[in-house]
Amino acid sequence: MKKKLSPRFWLALSLFSLFGQVAWVVENMYLNVFIYKMFRASAADISLMVAASAVTATLTTILIGALSDRLGKRKVFICAGYILWGISVMGFGLIRVHDIHNLFFPMVSFNGAALSLCITLTIVLDCVMTFFGSSANDAAFNAWLTDSTDESNRGAAEGINAMMPLVAILVVFGGFMAFNLDLAESWTAIFYIIGGVTIVTGILGFFLIEDSPAQPSQTRWWQNVIYGFRPSTVKENAKLYIQLGLFIVFNIAIQIFMPYLILYYEVSLQMKDYVLIMAPAIILASVATAFWGRVYDKKGFFFSGIIALISLIAGFVLLFLFKDVVLVFIGSLLMMCGYLCGMAVFGAKIRDLTPAGKAGMLQGVRIFSQVLVPGVVGPYIGKLVLSNAEMITNNDGTTSFIPNENIFLAALVPAFIVLVVCLLTRKKKQEQV
Repeated sequence: MKKKLSPRFWLALSLFSLFGQVAWVVENMYLNVFIYKMFRASAADISLMVAASAVTATLTTILIGALSDRLGKRKVFICAGYILWGISVMGFGLIRVHDIHNLFFPMVSFNGAALSLCITLTIVLDCVMTFFGSSANDAAFNAWLTDSTDESNRGAAEGINAMMPLVAILVVFGGFMAFNLDLAESWTAIFYIIGGVTIVTGILGFFLIEDSPAQPSQTRWWQNVIYGFRPSTVKENAKLYIQLGLFIVFNIAIQIFMPYLILYYEVSLQMKDYVLIMAPAIILASVATAFWGRVYDKKGFFFSGIIALISLIAGFVLLFLFKDVVLVFIGSLLMMCGYLCGMAVFGAKIRDLTPAGKAGMLQGVRIFSQVLVPGVVGPYIGKLVLSNAEMITNNDGTTSFIPNENIFLAALVPAFIVLVVCLLTRKKKQEQV
């Protein structure tokens, strides 16, 4: 029998998922644009920042997820974490190249040292922000979502959760249209606004969130930390870890192109109004993702997952082959639908396979497959693909790389591998019936 979830649950899920993803969109898609435009960052700098953030997110989720299980508390980690997360986002508004130059290099004429220091400070602050964000969202919020749902409603809840990255992109795209991203003042305003909204969300959570029914773990905190990485745990939950392995490869495909996506639209394709072009694709993909969670509840993982992967691969093919605005729009729509619908079905399946009472302990393993390995391997592959990218000279004499369509060809390979494995697994399962 399907368990009915309360309106309060849906409101809390929507609010925290949306504004958490707004903060992640700024980090995952626009922080790269920030250091590219403001500090002339290279592909290697962007790859390093993504990798450092991925390592921080994984370690944080492992440690804080285990701690939330040990205490049997999610709400305090979510709400306090969002408040601190917002404060750390505001910190990026203080990193301005002329201020850094005047503070640390006042006796010399302007040179690359200030730019390099700004990049370093951004990477360090990104890790600090990721610590608070992962504590609140990756560890506590995701464990709360697993605890608060069951197999009868998890696909629907995960559909809402998985569509929020696209809704967040739409919100951020729309909001950023009011700003000139070539000006430092615009970035300062953006970081203050996003940080402020995240803080308000954390405060509202104290009144909205009903703490999950998780009971305090009877095992020690350190035992909870290593639980998901024990051979015995892997053996007892083989299906879960096979699913996590596929999730790693899926997310590697995403991380090959995602750090460079906006730069590709704006710099390579010269789509200055890419927000207006992408907004309809984002809206349609968001609706599809919300619907696709319900398809998972009715049809299961293989049907919903294979269709999502086919859509993702078709999007990659179109984005690699064509630069016409209409075909780029169609390719982006298919790519976004495949990406978010894939995240929904993988997320729901992983939650279904998570043992009861172990949600917090296993959030570290989930983030290991969703963030750490893909966040290190994916951008590194992207960096290699763009190693010979065309360079342009900026007005101040510095140079910047131009992302090209090869990032989509590289991303297609791991996505195709996941599709083949899913097809073979489904065929084997049908033969056994």
